[in-house]
Amino acid sequence: MYEATFRIRDDSAYAAATAGNSASIELWCNEHCDLLHVSHKVGGDVLEEVRDTVGIEAAVEQGDELIAVTADCLRHHEIDDIEGYLGRHGVLLLPPLRYHRGAKVCRLLAVSASALTACFRDLVESGYDVSVESKREVSFASGDAPLLAPLDAMPSLTGRQREALRLAFEHGYYELPRETGTKAIAVEMGVTRRTAEEHLRRAERKVMASVVRYLF
Repeated sequence: MYEATFRIRDDSAYAAATAGNSASIELWCNEHCDLLHVSHKVGGDVLEEVRDTVGIEAAVEQGDELIAVTADCLRHHEIDDIEGYLGRHGVLLLPPLRYHRGAKVCRLLAVSASALTACFRDLVESGYDVSVESKREVSFASGDAPLLAPLDAMPSLTGRQREALRLAFEHGYYELPRETGTKAIAVEMGVTRRTAEEHLRRAERKVMASVVRYLF
């Protein structure tokens, strides 16, 4: 099995809602509606843009997280949704879809690497702006991190902890050598450096506590 993450830049409702800001949207499609997790920092602004396209059935704010259920499914409003391309090449979409900085981030799974390559080329030839963020071969017997991890392997992070961890990863905090520091992460979050470091440390501890038992 082969896994890849495609970043697709387009002007769909959710991608557009995250363009030019630090918001992120995670989406679980239920055919008749979408379940959204929106970063709280700019959640209200994002929801206003989404409301105009698919409507908002309900929205619940808990602490620094915002959960919303839409009145309709975004797929019913998109002319060129990518699911058709995935089906054509036998590629599976692993939920949730994630939208960030004006792009749709898709985690994909296929039996062969050639299927992922063919899907990528098809999207590009159709005019999509696509880049490959990551790819790997998944060996179920090699001790790789679980592809479909059990629910208890997913740590319960607050919205701010998730945001700090996401920014750190996306801006190269975990690269060797590091490409950013906690000061830059704090600026993105709009908090002090000390606060950003606290969110990041707590997030890292939760992630390690959740996954370490599956590695040893």
